[in-house]
Parts: sequence; structure tokens; C-alpha cells
Amino acid sequence: MSMILTAAQVVTPARILAPGWLHLDGDRIVEVGEGTPPRAPDLDLGDMTVSPGFVDLHVHGGGGAAFDTGTAESGAAVVAAHLSHGTTSIAASLVTDTPERMAAAVRELALLVDDGVLAGVHLEGPWLSPHRSGAHQPGALTEPDPGAVEALLGAGDPSTGSGRRGAVRMVTLAPELPGGTDAVRLLTDVGVVAAVGHTDATYDQARVAIDAGARVGTHLFNAMRPLHHREPGAVGALLESPAHVELIADGVHLHPAVLRTVFAAKPGRCILVTDAMAAAGAPDGDYLLGPMEVEVRGGVARLASEDGDGPIAGSTLTMDAAVRYAVRTAGLPLVDVLHAASTAPAAAWGLADVGALAPGRRADLVVLDDGLEVVRVMRGGTWVGP
Repeated sequence: MSMILTAAQVVTPARILAPGWLHLDGDRIVEVGEGTPPRAPDLDLGDMTVSPGFVDLHVHGGGGAAFDTGTAESGAAVVAAHLSHGTTSIAASLVTDTPERMAAAVRELALLVDDGVLAGVHLEGPWLSPHRSGAHQPGALTEPDPGAVEALLGAGDPSTGSGRRGAVRMVTLAPELPGGTDAVRLLTDVGVVAAVGHTDATYDQARVAIDAGARVGTHLFNAMRPLHHREPGAVGALLESPAHVELIADGVHLHPAVLRTVFAAKPGRCILVTDAMAAAGAPDGDYLLGPMEVEVRGGVARLASEDGDGPIAGSTLTMDAAVRYAVRTAGLPLVDVLHAASTAPAAAWGLADVGALAPGRRADLVVLDDGLEVVRVMRGGTWVGP
């Protein structure tokens, strides 16, 4: 069904149209314009802002459920929890576990990728630095042997068994590990995004990985060798490269000044992610992140410990809250923040069908009020929440 929507603001990749309008036909965007639409609108959203649907490339769970269980039911629960907060394209991120359990989860989640429920699977481990393991089980970390890499990729592509991307769209690894650079090349050759993360890499080691094809930095600064003026490490290498960088804008992982600095240093290449675990959109309590026990207190997730001060274990963030924090607390321009929440992540993964309000794209929209709270969500031309 064809319809025209109008709103005080319509956010395109380049600028905000004020006022703006969208012409939708079925599940597609047909036209986007500024000022008066070609005919009377079917729906006038008044003072609202219409943003592209959010794209979150790094999510472990939400709504009390987690992707690590690898079941369709839990996966659907996570998707529904984040959809109500404006995320219309979502990746299933898996933390380090045994190869058998990770492969089993990939196989099950691949079914949701095939059905269009998930944008893809992100493997965060097991090829991570033991010195920067964060909330990953240290004893399960391994070096990226080519056979092991191909086996996990193959679990997401049962038709071939190996050698193709399949459901796995991104792999986070520490490139300084033995075989790390070769793994980056292997991933790049089959169309998988190689991401640098949970790494103790020096600047030179990170540069080698970027030159080999790595093009995303996983939750920049967190679980990385700190930036130092005499040894910039992976942070320095990523900041000066063309790579996209993930940022967790929750007030726990990064200081707002760091957000401002990175947005200024990498215009158009910043990606907001939630790194959300099961407690996102759910109460405080005790949860699991893969095999690791997590305590959530005051909305902050940490590995369970006697003193309650264990390592940060993901977040309880939703993307709409990340947008509000980046705009209100960090003071970043709305158009740049919404670009980082939609257009940039879609570009990083080559998702040509989503991430922008542009002709031909899927009709994925988030309607925000003047407080940047989610009022309505559309996915594929259908209103779905909240």
C-alpha cells in the first residue's frame, strides 16, 4: 500500500530535512523530500523526528534472553526486545565458548539469518588476547588456526560446509596472536568483516592487520592496549585508518569527551553499538553471558565477583538510550549520532538494503519525540512497536 508520511524532521544520511516527507510503497521507500509533499499526507507525525531504523552490529542479548543459547525462541526474544527500542536490523554476537557450543549456536542462528530476522552472526572470540579477555572465559581462548576459523564459518553455511561467509558476517580477533594476520586475510577473502578487538596489539601489529583487510574496531578503547603517546597501540592505528570503530555510549564504557574526540577524528566512520547482554530492557539481577556468570546492579553488568567489582560484562544499553546519551550528555549533533546508529553500521557490513531513508531502501523507520524517546517503529513497511 502506498502512503505519504510527513514530520517536522526527516533524517537523511547527509542532513535533516525540516520539514520532510516520505513516500512509502509496501516495504520500500519510494521518495524522500523536503517541504510540501506531492499530495496530502496519509499520516502527519507533527513535531516528531523520523530516523532510519537503527542497525546494531554488536548484541549478545536483551529482554532477559541471550543469543548464546542458540535457540530460535531466545533469538526471537532478543530481537523483539531491541525492536521496541528502534533497532530494526540486529546482529547476534556470540562470546567465547567451546568450539562445539559456538558451532551449534551458529547453526541455529543461521536459520534466523535465512529468515531475515537477523542481519548476521558476529563471533566475538575465541581468538582473543588472554591479556585483554574482558568478560570472555580465559581458558577457552585459542589461537586462530585456519581449520578452526573455517569450521565456525562453515557452521553458518551448511550448504558448503566451509569457505564461504554464510551467516557469519563479522569476526572479532586479536591480530597479534600467532596466525592472526593470516586469519584476517582468510576472513576478508570470503567476505567476512575482520574486526580488531580484545587485543594487546602494538600500533605496528594493528597496522599490519588493517593493511591485511581488517576494517572494524570492536568497542574502541575497551579491552584494548591503552592509547599512549609513545605507543598508540590498536587505538591509534584504528583512529588514523579508514576502519569503522564501535563505540558504546552508555556512560560506563566511555567518557563523553572520548565520544566527542572520536566523532571529530572519524567523521562518518563511528558506529554506535550496545554490546547488550540479556539484562538490556530487563531488571537488575544475575544472568549468564555465554558460560560466564554476570551480576547486574544499577544497570551495570559485571562478571560475578566477591566484591561486586568484576570486569564490565557487556551493557544493559538499548540503541535509543545510546542515541540520547550521545546527543544530550556528549553534546554530539543529532544528524551525526543517527548516522552512527544506522547508516555507518549498515555500510560497515555492506547492508545495502537498510540504514538510510533513501529511495529503494527497506522502509525501516523510528519515530522519535523531542526528547528522543521512541514513539513508533516501522520495519519493512509495517508498524511493529513499541
